[in-house]
Amino acid sequence: MAVQNYTYILRCADGSLYTGWTNDLSKRLKAHNAGTASKYTRSRLPVELTWYTISDTKQEAMHLEAFIKKLSRAEKLALISGATDLVGLLRKYDSPDSDHFC
Repeated sequence: MAVQNYTYILRCADGSLYTGWTNDLSKRLKAHNAGTASKYTRSRLPVELTWYTISDTKQEAMHLEAFIKKLSRAEKLALISGATDLVGLLRKYDSPDSDHFC
């Protein structure tokens, strides 16, 4: 069985959003809520998983993490709510006229 790689967004107790990647989503979520996964989430517990996607490779998951971190809060919330999709955002920012990289 191939390892799955996840890019995810958490909502912290203070309402802020945290984006990360992992190859074991359940274990990583438990680590976040135990305060051992990241400095950022440690002081904003508890956290809740609000969105994730599966990638074939670690590199793709890491690329998506970097891409999502560059999105505005409004774009992240639209992604979480399903009002926009990741493919649409990637197309928007991959266009030659975009200031973003991807």
